[in-house]
Amino acid sequence: MEHGAQPYPYVRRPLVEPDWRRLPGWREVTAAQWRDAQWQRAHCVQGERQLRQVFGPLLTDRFYRELASDQREFATMSMLVPPQMLNTMAAGAELAPAAFTEAFLADPVRRYMLPVRADRLPSWPSHPLAARDSLHEAQMWVVEGLTHRYPTKVLAELLSTCPQYCGHCTRMDLVGRSTPQVAKARLVLRPADREEQMLDYLKRTPSVRDVVVSGGDLANVPWPRLESFLLRLLELGSVRDVRLASKAVVGLPQHWLQPKVLAGVERVARLAARRSVNLAVHTHANHAASVTPLVAEAARALLDAGVRDVRNQGVLMRGVNDSPEALLDLCFALQGEANVLPYYFYLCDVVPNAEHWRLPLAAAQRLQEAILGYLPGYATPRLVADVPHVGKRWVHQAVGYDRVRGVSWWTKNYRTGLELRGGDGESGPDGLARRYPYVDPVDTLPPEGRAWWAERARAGRDFDLSELEESG
Repeated sequence: MEHGAQPYPYVRRPLVEPDWRRLPGWREVTAAQWRDAQWQRAHCVQGERQLRQVFGPLLTDRFYRELASDQREFATMSMLVPPQMLNTMAAGAELAPAAFTEAFLADPVRRYMLPVRADRLPSWPSHPLAARDSLHEAQMWVVEGLTHRYPTKVLAELLSTCPQYCGHCTRMDLVGRSTPQVAKARLVLRPADREEQMLDYLKRTPSVRDVVVSGGDLANVPWPRLESFLLRLLELGSVRDVRLASKAVVGLPQHWLQPKVLAGVERVARLAARRSVNLAVHTHANHAASVTPLVAEAARALLDAGVRDVRNQGVLMRGVNDSPEALLDLCFALQGEANVLPYYFYLCDVVPNAEHWRLPLAAAQRLQEAILGYLPGYATPRLVADVPHVGKRWVHQAVGYDRVRGVSWWTKNYRTGLELRGGDGESGPDGLARRYPYVDPVDTLPPEGRAWWAERARAGRDFDLSELEESG
């Protein structure tokens, strides 16, 4: 670094909507079609055939072999990518097959939306402790789809589909179509019955003041049904915060720009304002390239309709946003250009076949320190680990950390709903006095740490991490 230079040189960069007409399959697509939500949905990429229709000869057969191999052997999420998001990949690449394929493979958005076999780690594709429902959300359902983990907050999963599927999805156990690796769990109640049970529980539980309405993705809930649920939710005097979760603000902003949807948002926002309820929208962007003028337009439209905030909850991932420069570029694109507040970045959860995405805790701690001081305080995101049986914890809150074996230890200051019902064998009555483990990816550990995990894997030993508590 030259003398006097800042580690991160801030330069304001305008948002860019890549020209979709550069791609062979979209050369005749008009601006009106591109802005149409139904056109976007109808032209989502769900497999090799649609990818070939879009890219023509730009992607080589090698790429398609890698993609097919990953779908057969590793993918926990089915393929579904809207044109809006696909268009942000390799946007500035040379339009020659070999060069374009290399740029496409290196693209950070492609890395988590269209994983290929070469991305996965050959030795440790999954952590030995990986679990389909790694956060035990379904165990904490008080009715189908309603997770009551925190004392004053619940998560309401209204559906199990999205307009786009992220390879690293924390709800890979439930969300999306089954893959060769994962036969998905299913919501069994009729939507109306599930919503009725959720509302009834909230009426009977006035200690809940904060409701995250999610899925899946709310962009896939027919608007009249979603609006009806939200209006009834806002009638509950105990509810003071409502957060609407939709990655589609980034992946399919066209949905949230539809006049009928914005009119409905405005009706919901008016009632929220009359009742002094904080109404916000949470979205999910992981790289600056996915934040385009259409994303900014959708965020502004939601704010103009009366939503208090549009906030981003991203995921920290290797090869995507694991450098201070990439993370700050994303935060400035969100905060400075798109009116989206950088809020949280989570360590990628310990789900199957996710090790190539996951960062060790120490790397997240260094990232948190590196981004401080550049953004306004209120717009500086907190980097967090979602610790099983604990919940969100700032990465510097670990009470112990064995860096050789990659095990960190965490405490909590409340009992989950599962503990209160006596159903949590991991925590039991002494949950507030326990230390709970979180694990780093094995490939990032020193040789002795990798050998420790490998020996247990070879011996078929149970991974009882309580034996590490003292060394942590």
